[in-house]
Amino acid sequence: MRKTPEELEKIAATIRQDILNMLAAAKSGHPAGSLSMADIFTALYFEVMNHDPKKPDWKDRDRLVVSNGHTCPALYAVLARAGYFPVSKLKTYSKLNSPLQGHPERFRLPGIETTSGPLGCGLAQAAGIALASRMDNAHFRVYCTVSDAEHDEGNHWEAVLFAAKYKLSNLTVFVDRNNIQIEGPTETTLPLEPLRAKYEAFNWKVVEIDGHNMAEIIAAVAKARAEDSRPTAIIAHTVAGKGVAYMEGKSEWHTYRKNVK
Repeated sequence: MRKTPEELEKIAATIRQDILNMLAAAKSGHPAGSLSMADIFTALYFEVMNHDPKKPDWKDRDRLVVSNGHTCPALYAVLARAGYFPVSKLKTYSKLNSPLQGHPERFRLPGIETTSGPLGCGLAQAAGIALASRMDNAHFRVYCTVSDAEHDEGNHWEAVLFAAKYKLSNLTVFVDRNNIQIEGPTETTLPLEPLRAKYEAFNWKVVEIDGHNMAEIIAAVAKARAEDSRPTAIIAHTVAGKGVAYMEGKSEWHTYRKNVK
């Protein structure tokens, strides 16, 4: 059953609560990016993607490659709420021997497509999956989420070139444009703008949206699906730490650590 933007917003609010509870219990994690990604992950799993929590390895499922793996608290919460594993397992986040570690691992949880950690690697994996899908005459779509800061990595741009060369119209990338990274603002650390023009110069279709507006997220995906000759980058303008007033827009909340006495 399709969900309204209002219903998706309520789910995302629950996801944000889950994120905060997980990080508070673990006394570690990455709140800023997890909170800025909550709406995108919610829209993907509860409205956009073709998937089945009861058959996580279904061959015709859409694939999601999470390159910004440090945002996995949001991913874990969405997977749990979507039915991939019990919500009660979220309380084990980042604990010894838990399958819910600080970066997702491919074979530790159902619904995880790739192991992620080093930033800048995910788009290459997603592009490879998208090309393999075409070679196999499969019809699933590939989605990839990336942080804005990992555009500092050269291998990300190699993947951008690769995807354009092979005209991977079955590949859609969400750029979490929250404007912060661990060292501070992205435009101070290593300026990215004009980011849209860069993707367009590499022959990508580009859609810019408010990454916290469910209707805009869904409409952007529809535009990507309608494109038949090139990959699509959805630049989602988000707020780091969205939903927690004292965290919003502040790079010091990229990473959370609290010493245990």
